[in-house]
Amino acid sequence: MKFLDQCKIYIRSGDGGGGSVSFRREKFIEYGGPDGGDGGRGGDVWVEAVDGLNTLIDFRYQQHFKADTGVHGMGRNRAGHNGADIVLKVPVGTQVMEEDKETVICDMDKVGMRVRLAKGGNGGFGNAYFKSSINQAPKYANPGLEGQEKWIWLRLKLIADAGLVGLPNAGKSTFLAAASAAKPKIADYPFTTLTPNLGVVDLTTQERFVLADIPGLIEGASEGAGLGTKFLGHVERTAVLIHLIDATQDDVAGAWTTIRGELSAYGEGLEDKPELLALNKADALSPDERLAKAAELEAVAGRAPYIISGVSGEGVRDLLRAAHGEIVAKRAREKAIAIAKLMGGMDADADWKP
Repeated sequence: MKFLDQCKIYIRSGDGGGGSVSFRREKFIEYGGPDGGDGGRGGDVWVEAVDGLNTLIDFRYQQHFKADTGVHGMGRNRAGHNGADIVLKVPVGTQVMEEDKETVICDMDKVGMRVRLAKGGNGGFGNAYFKSSINQAPKYANPGLEGQEKWIWLRLKLIADAGLVGLPNAGKSTFLAAASAAKPKIADYPFTTLTPNLGVVDLTTQERFVLADIPGLIEGASEGAGLGTKFLGHVERTAVLIHLIDATQDDVAGAWTTIRGELSAYGEGLEDKPELLALNKADALSPDERLAKAAELEAVAGRAPYIISGVSGEGVRDLLRAAHGEIVAKRAREKAIAIAKLMGGMDADADWKP
């Protein structure tokens, strides 16, 4: 399945049906009077978050979505049917934005969430509606109101608990394959990963989380170098970042500095997220080289890195347990904030950062 995480589409709700001008004409009924029915309401345009989708590829082949027009009213006081609604089904985590790509209409972050994007036009009144004691034979009716139309952007931000970041060939895909049942493409050249991959990590039956692997970053990614930073949106919702560094390269400190600089340039709070630092490919180093590289990295990052190997599995489980601890802590904070807000304690999250 092809991956698409951003697209622009056109939506239009249905017009309302027009009211009818009609008079009752029956034998033996001398004064039939007006009997024009009302028009039906136009269909609405809805967006719904559904489970089982992880791409917006369906919207590449259809960009225009129009709800049905309401049926016109008819004689004998028959009202027209309402136009059928149209529902856009999107993956959980999709943001709906205005055409300016900045104003967020809604964030579809829960399964089953449903939001109306465009309201259908009301149906017009038939001439029977205007009948009164002083106007017993109105010869006019209302036309239906027009629907709403606009262009919108859909942007997918995958729902993951932890995210993998690092330079190309840092071993992120190998780590994802070792930590989960995911089968990402693995090769010995840069930019093997071209689209985000998700894997479910099962530590125990009670300890489970979703891990996201995004394409590697290089220096200048925030300015468009390499694949740029367009995939960093998929780790914005994560509780923790796992920063993998290739232990076999000469300058591990420079690799850490490069990625941290790109995260800061991107913004959106990524630079403030908890970070677990790991020296990957440790199976290719001697004990002395491990200690030297770990000390070099600790000197610049301010904390000791995990020593791991995605190939042999060394240290992988300890790193995953540390990530799960950060995820549990975030969930506990969010629950406490929700309870505090419910109880009226809005200051409970004053010092909390996602």
